[in-house]
Amino acid sequence: MAYQPIEDYGVVGDLQTVALVGKNGSIDWMCYPHVDSPSVFAAILDDEKGGRFQIAPTRGDVNRKQMYLPDTNVLLTRFLSPDGVAEVTDYMPVGEAVGTHGHHQLIRSVATVRGSMRLRVTCHPAFDYARSEHRVETRPEGACFHADGLSLALTATTPLRAEGPAAVAEFELREGERTTFVLSGLERQEGCPRPISEEEADEAFQATLDFWQRWLAQGDYRGRWREMVHRSALALKLLTYEPTGAIVAAPTCSLPAPIGGGRNWDYRYTWVRDASFTLYGLMRIGFTEEAGGFMRWLGARVQETGQEGALQVMYSVDGRHELTEHTLDHLEGYRGSRPVRIGNAAHDQRQLDIYGELLDAVYLFNKHATPLGYDAWVKIRRILNHVCDVWSEPDEGIWEVRSGRQHFVYSKLMCWVALDRGLRLADKRSFPADHQRWLTARDAIYEEIMTRGWSEKRQAFVQAYGSETLDAANLIMPLVFFVSPTDPRFLSTLDAIQRDLTSGSLVHRYDVERSPDGLEGEEGTFSMCTFWLVEALTRAGRLPEARLVFERMLGYANHLGLYAEQVGSSGEAVGNFPQAFTHLGLISAAFNLDRALSGPR
Repeated sequence: MAYQPIEDYGVVGDLQTVALVGKNGSIDWMCYPHVDSPSVFAAILDDEKGGRFQIAPTRGDVNRKQMYLPDTNVLLTRFLSPDGVAEVTDYMPVGEAVGTHGHHQLIRSVATVRGSMRLRVTCHPAFDYARSEHRVETRPEGACFHADGLSLALTATTPLRAEGPAAVAEFELREGERTTFVLSGLERQEGCPRPISEEEADEAFQATLDFWQRWLAQGDYRGRWREMVHRSALALKLLTYEPTGAIVAAPTCSLPAPIGGGRNWDYRYTWVRDASFTLYGLMRIGFTEEAGGFMRWLGARVQETGQEGALQVMYSVDGRHELTEHTLDHLEGYRGSRPVRIGNAAHDQRQLDIYGELLDAVYLFNKHATPLGYDAWVKIRRILNHVCDVWSEPDEGIWEVRSGRQHFVYSKLMCWVALDRGLRLADKRSFPADHQRWLTARDAIYEEIMTRGWSEKRQAFVQAYGSETLDAANLIMPLVFFVSPTDPRFLSTLDAIQRDLTSGSLVHRYDVERSPDGLEGEEGTFSMCTFWLVEALTRAGRLPEARLVFERMLGYANHLGLYAEQVGSSGEAVGNFPQAFTHLGLISAAFNLDRALSGPR
């Protein structure tokens, strides 16, 4: 099969961009220089045209394994054969290593640790999502690739030759021998940089190891699932865009859910919805600096709101508003899953739940980190008045349906959260506020959810007013303190979701047959929703059941502890990868389940 399974990839990055590295030693996805820049390697979206950077043995009968070096995002891919064992170590310099070697470098160090092995390197970039042609220039120190608007340099101690649009080499390494390849940006007027020396490679490697290990040591989670929580934290850090503090939903676009369907979206942006989940997850395990960085990015978006107080659903990592959606018809998509989309039309949707997630994040940050200032409060107050104006209107909802607006229960719930947190903030900080207006609207939302959002027939909270279908998003209700986790209505809803939306303890977000969303095809179980189920069971006191669901879900992580957006019908990873929301859900579920199992402190 030309395409690797999505779960066969690991990721490396430098807090500005990310590369996917397969078990076969191939980098099949990388945007340059930033995570939302056009791709330079995209074989994961088109095996023939997309471009890749592969280092692999020339012989076929080789076993392949991958691991992260302990407590880091430095990835090791190991090739094992009867003749020898070789390792490729992939990383991007961060921390002090950036000061020495510059931003946006991808370092691939190849060594044979036993016997000997013959390997082949193929570096075939395909600039601008494989839309731009380029020329290759080989020199003794490496190769340069020149396209309109961007040039890359590949330096190596091994001689390279041009082969069409690629630079290639074959070489043999004996036990103890090593060679290093460095891919970096290149100003047009520059020649190829000189190859990195062994001493410089060792320095960059050690500085990068030190950065990740020091960073992870700031965390304070010591619970039962420490290894998985730490890997999730490291994955989230990789998805952070350091210049602004934003966290992307995933570093990829158009990985299908499911394979062969049309549910292919670009997730290289930052959703306001992620706000409270991000703040809660990071602060719970001690990463207050990252929480603060994300809050600053969020604060900048709040400052941009006009007199009407409305926010966009999502923004680029640097705050751009325009995320126009396009299809790349020249790419066949992962395993033929067209269309390939870049940009995201959902940025123009109305999704009223974002205000609840925003206000919950502000409330948490004010309580656990930094008190809110007056100027920010003025903007927040304007947003809360906007919620009062619009909460009773329909929207496209948390799942960004393309079948028209409805009165989604989750959207109403989060409008309630927005007003509730606004009232709490005003009381705690004695801020001037439109108390009576907010209180009246908050209570009206509560009553309406309890009447129009509840189905006597289903004995459950439903997806939308007038509907009899369920939605896993309603598992959030006790987590945001809308209802008690032991409220009979919620317990009945919990049972209904487990009965109708779960498959082997994994949770679908809704039933696509009964809840048409304007899109074709089915989808897998939604990993974040499974972690929400764990939290709901935990808070309801059903701890053995919660632990069983959690442990089963851990078994669906890939060999490195990473998750895509969804789990397919055969247990495979589907959707964009790795998914921030899923890893945030894991952290929160692990923290609260571990605390509940440990009993009163």
